Formats: sequence, structure tokens, C-alpha cells
Amino acid sequence: MTTATLSPPDWLTLRQGSLKPHYDGQSWAVIFDDEPQYLLTPVPAKGKHAVRIKQTINGKPILCDEVYPSDQAALSGGLETLRKSLGW
Repeated sequence: MTTATLSPPDWLTLRQGSLKPHYDGQSWAVIFDDEPQYLLTPVPAKGKHAVRIKQTINGKPILCDEVYPSDQAALSGGLETLRKSLGW
């Protein structure tokens, strides 16, 4: 179970989006219109941490190949990757 806490970044709240812990206890859902649209899951990588991002409706991954010092940093980095992927 992840112990990371995560606040939604400004770009997300400006678009009426939010973040919610996923029921699996590992991931965070990015919510738009009360529906989970993306799932961010911290994963181990090279002795550190990375994040897996996928679109919930079709399972399509969004590549985020950065490595971070903590789950928290990986999730924040994943949100930044998602923002760029969405063109915001």
C-alpha cells in the first residue's frame, strides 16, 4: 500500500479535475467529470521509483521513463508527464 499523499496540481483543478486514491491502495486516479480517466501507479525502477500511467477507458499507456527518489516524486513527475501529454 502506498503511503504517498498527493494534492492535485493547479493545471488539474483549473480544469475541474481531481485526484483520488484508487481502491487498489497503490494507485491514484485522475478524475474528470466524476469519472477516472487516468491511473498513476508508482513502481520500483533501478533501485528507485518510477510511475506507470494509463488511460482507464482503453488501457493505453503514457510513457514516463523518468526515475525518481521516492513514490511521491514519481507520482508528481507522472502528473507533469500527463499534463504535457494532454498539451496543457
